[in-house]
Amino acid sequence: MTGSIYEAKPWLTLLDEAQRAPVHPAASVVHAFRASAARTPDHPAVAYFDGRLGYREADELSDSVAGHLAARGLARGDRVAIMLQNSPQFVLALLGAWKAGAVVVPLNPMYKSAEVGHALTDAGVAALICSDRAWEAFLRECAAAASVRIAVTACERDLQTRDDPRVLGFERPPRAEDADDLLAVARRGLPAPGGREAGPGDTALISYTSGTSGRPKGAMNTHGNIMYNAERQVTGQRVPPGSVYFALAPLFHITGMVCELAACFANAGTLALTHRFEPGVVLDAFAEHRPAYTVGPSTAYMALAAHPAATPGHFASFRQLSSGGAPLPPALVEKFRAALGLYLHNGYGLTECTAPCASVPPGVEAPVDPVSGTLAVGVPGPDTVVRVLDEAGAEVPFGEQGEIAVRGPQVVPGYWRLPEATEETFPGGELRTGDIGFMDAEGWLYVVDRKKDMINASGFKVWPREVEDVLYTHPAVREAAVVGVPDAYRGETVKAYVSLRPGAAVDGDGLGAYCRERLAAYKYPRTVVVLPELPKTTSGKILRRELRSQRND
Repeated sequence: MTGSIYEAKPWLTLLDEAQRAPVHPAASVVHAFRASAARTPDHPAVAYFDGRLGYREADELSDSVAGHLAARGLARGDRVAIMLQNSPQFVLALLGAWKAGAVVVPLNPMYKSAEVGHALTDAGVAALICSDRAWEAFLRECAAAASVRIAVTACERDLQTRDDPRVLGFERPPRAEDADDLLAVARRGLPAPGGREAGPGDTALISYTSGTSGRPKGAMNTHGNIMYNAERQVTGQRVPPGSVYFALAPLFHITGMVCELAACFANAGTLALTHRFEPGVVLDAFAEHRPAYTVGPSTAYMALAAHPAATPGHFASFRQLSSGGAPLPPALVEKFRAALGLYLHNGYGLTECTAPCASVPPGVEAPVDPVSGTLAVGVPGPDTVVRVLDEAGAEVPFGEQGEIAVRGPQVVPGYWRLPEATEETFPGGELRTGDIGFMDAEGWLYVVDRKKDMINASGFKVWPREVEDVLYTHPAVREAAVVGVPDAYRGETVKAYVSLRPGAAVDGDGLGAYCRERLAAYKYPRTVVVLPELPKTTSGKILRRELRSQRND
């Protein structure tokens, strides 16, 4: 890449001295956690409604989980699947599995049988740690079909006493006789097995991607990948040691795993959890725990801003709010700031680069491209090279669109047991993201859209993000998603789906006319459908593929 304009890293001038300085990450999250436990043993590591676990206690409890897994025959390098919501049980299961030398397979609690079955079988999972409700509902059969040897279940109403019905309004099922109880195992006082410490090059996670094209693939995030990005979060976000990190993103998602859990424990902070996202519960937690940092998808911030109880006081403790995992419209940034007083810092990353590879530095506001209206996702870090490439893999000049490619210490070595897919996606170790974007001469990165989501209307390219950003400027719109639909005349044409802010009233024709005044003739949506809610992943990303499946509605 001699002569590469991107290798010159023009973005370095936008980073301060601390953000440019070398980092020296711990070998793994377990090493970082134990170091924090040694420094501040009585500081809360986890807060869960009215429950607290200190660093020393959480260290000892997870040691015992590791000892139990080893006693049940789990070997170093075996895979342990964890399917839990944001709870202390997730933290104990994760640390315990890693202390036992296992590779963790985090599973979305919204997965159905087929999705779970694919991950368990593909990864060759030896142990499954899940909620007792899911075990009784369907996971027992999934585990048996995949020949899972060890089952551990947890009740996520434990380790707190409030039982908030908004997120914990479920009955406590009877104890399963064919699975071990996580809390009982953790309280047994077993020592963690020796000789199983992981190094930076060892695989920490097999993170299954969303499977937007084909079967989900397992990205192999190493301990070094995780801790590099976690340490960059600590040094780059200016969050004081010991601060409260609120887990707005789910911990099973790479954003929550790295930017919340790993960064928090590396910074000897307190990880505040509320089981799952419910806007009113989250606002109550903000008021109680006074967090300094959180990161979540734009859809979560939309829901918080739209909640009738939300006030600037709920957000007064934050040093920074970050957004990632879903596009952040410029209009939402301004609406959020006007209503709640804080600027949302954009970020960009993928599972394959272990969460962020670009972000907006603290105290800096991202520019908006004057031509497309796209908000910059940030700038890369000092050890990362982001390039923009044409179809042939050659660099395009600053300002021109192409596929975003990433090289750096956060990029995974490949996909689990998929050498051909690894070679295709990571040629020479560089991640080809499948995202279309561009970089300006200062180093600001802009993501236009996914390559596969481009709409071809009469030969003209239409990127859904540009249309969505216009819809978000309408005061009635809460969420928006745009897809291409077959059209006899144009080949494809634009269709939009929206949900409205509470109390708002506008119909599809009115929103279509609004876009027609602001977009070229081939870009504005010919049809706008108003729905109560748009389909989303648990991590908050709007599912365009589900909308495509109902596009003739």
